[in-house]
Order: sequence, then structure tokens, then C-alpha cells
Amino acid sequence: MLATARDHKRALDDDEGPNTGGMGAVSPADNWNTEREREFADSIMQPLLHGLTRNGRTFRGLLFPGLMITNNGLRVLEFNCRFGDPETQAILPRLKSDLVSLLVGTIEGRLEGVSIEFDSRTAVTVILASGGYPGKYETGKRIEGLADAALLPEVRIFHAGTKRQDGTIVTSGGRVLAITALGESVTEARDRAYAAIRQIHFEGCHFRRDIALRPAHA
Repeated sequence: MLATARDHKRALDDDEGPNTGGMGAVSPADNWNTEREREFADSIMQPLLHGLTRNGRTFRGLLFPGLMITNNGLRVLEFNCRFGDPETQAILPRLKSDLVSLLVGTIEGRLEGVSIEFDSRTAVTVILASGGYPGKYETGKRIEGLADAALLPEVRIFHAGTKRQDGTIVTSGGRVLAITALGESVTEARDRAYAAIRQIHFEGCHFRRDIALRPAHA
């Protein structure tokens, strides 16, 4: 098992507005506990693995389950055979083990005995989106301040909807950048992520200001 993460799907603060591909994430998930971990293993993962075995199916890769926590327990929204976005931008900066070795071990079917080590600190990821996303938006907006933001401690900048144009970086999609920061607490990680965001500017830049501010209701 890799680490958990909680996505923030709605476009606006306080979980308002339309659903998006994800406006930010926090890892580890702040709405996860040992009871839900046990429910996930017993009612979702084990039946899935038993079904694959019973039907003679072999799968080597990454299964990414998207879950919703309801009053009636966990519900599966989807299984992806890939990493999820933006959850991965919060999970992988916490990974202390060598990712390439894990991927090669998966391909070659020799994960027995392999341990995966994660940084105990919290990671918070905030998405910078084009104005209007997830609806109609404009592209080609010059992005400034990336170098200054990258110099801040424990900050990583992941490019999504960007491209080089005439020697500069400009927007080329709806979700433009993912800003991830690590911290000893959720508060420290949030503060670092938003400090980096204050260094970055492009016309129409939109982001949520409440990523990981409050635990999920469920």
C-alpha cells in the first residue's frame, strides 16, 4: 500500500462550485483512520484480489481507488490503472523509498519482502488553475515568479498545463501548476504552499484558499 491522500474536488472554497479534476490534496488523508483502513482492506481490496485470482487475471501495475466516505461506509467511485492527480503530487514527495526500484519490482513480479518507507510529515498540494476552469478558459498567459517560488523551503512545483513560448513559460491548460509543500504539521505545510503561491503570477490565476484548512466532514 502507498500513502493516502484526500482530494478537494470542488472549484471554489468551502467545497462550492462545480466538480473539477481536483483543486488540491493533503497526504496523509485527514479523514482516514485504522477502522477505515480495515474496512477498505476487508470489503474492497480483498474481494477485488480474490476476484482477479478466481478469474485467472494477472495484473501488474498500480491500482488507484477513488473512494467516497459516506454514512453507510466506503463507496468506490472508480479504479484507475495509474496514479491519480492531484493526489500523487502530495503522495510522492513523501516517498523515501526509490520509486524506480518499486516500479521495476512491480513489472518483474518481485515485490515480496519489499518495504515502502514514507516521510512522516504532511504534504499539501494546491492547484493553480486558469480563470474559468473547469469551464471555458483562455491560455497563453505568461507565468512569472516560478524561480522565486522554487527557492522556498520544502516546496516542489509540478507543471501540468504549461508550455514554453518565446523563451517564457505560459499557460496551456485548465489546471496549470501544482504547488506542493512538506511540513511537520498540516498548518506548516499549508503555510509553505501558500507562501510559494504568493510568488507566482499569471493573468486569471485561480486557486482555492482552503485546501487542507479543515478536515473533511465525514
